[in-house]
Amino acid sequence: MEILLGFITNKVLVSAAAAWFVAQAFKMVLDAAKGEFTAERLAGGGGMPSAHSATVTGLAASTAIVYGGDGFEFPMALFLAIIVIYDAMGVRFETGQQAKALNKLRCRDLAENREPIMEDDLKEKMGHTLPEIIAGCAVGIIIAILICNLIPEV
Repeated sequence: MEILLGFITNKVLVSAAAAWFVAQAFKMVLDAAKGEFTAERLAGGGGMPSAHSATVTGLAASTAIVYGGDGFEFPMALFLAIIVIYDAMGVRFETGQQAKALNKLRCRDLAENREPIMEDDLKEKMGHTLPEIIAGCAVGIIIAILICNLIPEV
């Protein structure tokens, strides 16, 4: 029971998890409003806002609030956030662009009754644009501030 209490009162853990959840919920609502909702959006990558950015920014911001900036905890969380955000905006975004190009080739092959270059379409929503990253970071910071002020000290 003590371990469970430790988990649910850990401001850093709850902030990161809540930031991810809120970002994913926003994605589902925005996609549903556009008529593009799919079950994959429950945990899928890509889209507005970036859940990657929200999660690691929530982690870094709550770490700064709880532990301050002078220890080792905040720099570790900050550099983890930088790496994850860079990856989400760079490598994963480019992967999505390449998937779009390959899917077009597959469609062309099918239309021309040729054997497609691959069996199924690739996922195109992989990475994030700068506005999606910024929105995710804002979600993470706001959630961290709220959680760190809502959860009582144990």
